Amino acid sequence: MAKRLLGKEVNEALVASLQNRTAALREKGVVPTLGIIRLGENPSDLSYEKGATKRAAEVGVEVKNYILPENTTKEELLAVIDEVNADASVHGCLMFRPLPKHLKGDLEEICNRLAPQKDVDSMTHLSNAGVFEGAKDLGFAPCTPAACMEILDHYGIDCKGKNAVVIGRSLVVGKPAAMMLMGKNATVTVCHTKTVNTAEICKGADIIVTAAGVLNSLTRDFVREGQIVIDVSMNWNPEKITSKGKGGMSGDCVFDEVEPIVEAITPVPGGVGAVTTTVLMKHVVEAAERA
Repeated sequence: MAKRLLGKEVNEALVASLQNRTAALREKGVVPTLGIIRLGENPSDLSYEKGATKRAAEVGVEVKNYILPENTTKEELLAVIDEVNADASVHGCLMFRPLPKHLKGDLEEICNRLAPQKDVDSMTHLSNAGVFEGAKDLGFAPCTPAACMEILDHYGIDCKGKNAVVIGRSLVVGKPAAMMLMGKNATVTVCHTKTVNTAEICKGADIIVTAAGVLNSLTRDFVREGQIVIDVSMNWNPEKITSKGKGGMSGDCVFDEVEPIVEAITPVPGGVGAVTTTVLMKHVVEAAERA
């Protein structure tokens, strides 16, 4: 049976560290503050905002909300971002995406309007450049792949010299996860929908980070003994039996097949997703410290 890499344990350590850091900042008169920009009342945005606000209060980060109607114009949204940029008391900013349909054509301009030093969830080109260059002064990495790295660090999993496979090549998870693993001196292969023999490639890996977003796509045929599996995806599984009945969230892994084989694995839920809001707060605290 594999060791379960639990987000709860990672969070406990991170929260304790962040509480000390925010206390030290407050002694200097600095109150680390996250600005949240939300357009409309998307249920998933509201859920994440609720969780982030709760985590912020736990670690000592203040939250300033910028709530806009769904039909907000580009000019109105840019004015709010400019307000955040000019406010020295706001150290980091999270803007919920995807934006409403009428703004999607302007997404690049809108995202890059935010000052990179306040970009705590990597929505600007400069933050992405920082991830690819390994530069710690150019914004911040996306919270989800950063959460993967926090889990590896917490459990003492040394990536140096290891073969790592990342399944997925999105700018949100796959590509930055690959860069961050290389930053830990792993040898990285990225697999995607056009990759031939993904299962065989995965079997040769020491570490697998799967972010395909496809339910049951990682089976026993992809794994062997001794591997570490980080399952990033959150997929609706209508067949999953939970305490609330039938239907729940699952990752890419067929957990009952993969877990008995590998050395360690993140559960879904309770793994990577549980750490992302804490990583967001870590980025806000780091932004406050830099400022």
